[in-house]
Amino acid sequence: MVCYRFYSTRKMAMKQSLTPLDPPYAADVAAMLDKYPKSKGYLLTLFRVFANSARFVKKGVPNLLDDESPLPLHIREIVILRTTANKGCEYEWGVHVTIFAKKAGLSEAALYATVHEDATAPCWEAKEQNLIAAIDEFCRFGRLTEDVKATFEENWSKEQQLEILALIGAYHTISFVANLSSIEGEAFAARFPAKEKAELSGKV
Repeated sequence: MVCYRFYSTRKMAMKQSLTPLDPPYAADVAAMLDKYPKSKGYLLTLFRVFANSARFVKKGVPNLLDDESPLPLHIREIVILRTTANKGCEYEWGVHVTIFAKKAGLSEAALYATVHEDATAPCWEAKEQNLIAAIDEFCRFGRLTEDVKATFEENWSKEQQLEILALIGAYHTISFVANLSSIEGEAFAARFPAKEKAELSGKV
C-alpha cells in the first residue's frame, strides 16, 4: 500500500486580528497618543486599537468634539448616538452616553429612542425627528429622500450640514473599528438599554 502526502502550495495565511495594544508604543505612536483625551491618565481601549497603525492614529478619525463645532452639543450627541446605535456599536454609544448625555440634556427617553425607536418617537422635537430620519437614511442608503432632504436643508446651515455629515462618517469608522476588534465596553460606560416589554409584544 502506497501512501501519498499532499502539500498545499499556498502558504497558511496568518490571522491579523485587530486588538488593543499595550504600552510601550513605538515612539511616533506614543507621541500622537499623548494628544488623545484621557481620564486620570486612562487611555480608552478604542485608542489602543488605533495604535496598530501610526497613520491611523494621526489621520484615521478627525476630532469633531472641539468647542468650535457649529452644532450645539445636544445635536452633536444625537448624531453620534444614533449613528453608533445604527451600526450596533454599543462600545462607543456607551462612552458618549456616560460622558456627554447629561451635559447635552438628553433624557432617558431620548437615549432609549436613539437605540430602539424610529424618527417619530415623541421625545423628539420636529427638527430632531427630521435629523434622526436623515441620519437613518444616510446610514442605510448614503443619500436622502426628497422630503427628508428638503426639510434637512431648511433646518441646518451649510456649515452645519457638513458637520453632521462629517460626524456620521467619522462615527461609522469608529463603529467599524470597535466592532471588528470586538472590544468590550469600558467599565465606566453605559450599555444599550433593554427593549421594553410592551414594545417587544407589539403593543407600543
